[in-house]
Amino acid sequence: MTEAQDLPRVVSASLDIAAPATEIFELIADPAQQPSWEGNDNLAEAADGQRVRQVGDVFVMRLSNGMVRENHVVEFAEGRRIAWRPAEVGRKPPGHLWRWELEPAADGRTHVTHTYDWSQLTDEKRLPRARDTTADRLQASLTRLAERAERR
Repeated sequence: MTEAQDLPRVVSASLDIAAPATEIFELIADPAQQPSWEGNDNLAEAADGQRVRQVGDVFVMRLSNGMVRENHVVEFAEGRRIAWRPAEVGRKPPGHLWRWELEPAADGRTHVTHTYDWSQLTDEKRLPRARDTTADRLQASLTRLAERAERR
């Protein structure tokens, strides 16, 4: 096996955030908010008015490299879970997934887990970027998300 084949194809990071799940979820479910806390320096902007409400929603994001992605929501539970599969505009998603899970705690804090799953990724062009998406990068998003949520 090569080193690349040995890499985990599902990476996660978690953090306890001193904010209610509802406030944190708003920052995640509103794509226009995502570039302000995303830790991969991959997201440039998203238009207002795309707040995710259900499975099947699609939101559009411009990446820092100028490319545009349609993000197909495949999991959704208001205030608790959201996941999407990115794709080139008008194309079928190539198989990677971003997931956020929120578990409210009794003390008003929220345990947040961020997962990147590229176990079903079929687009060879995206494999190098997928390999570079480590738990440290996910943790950077969680840290920035916590800073935003805890200031609200």
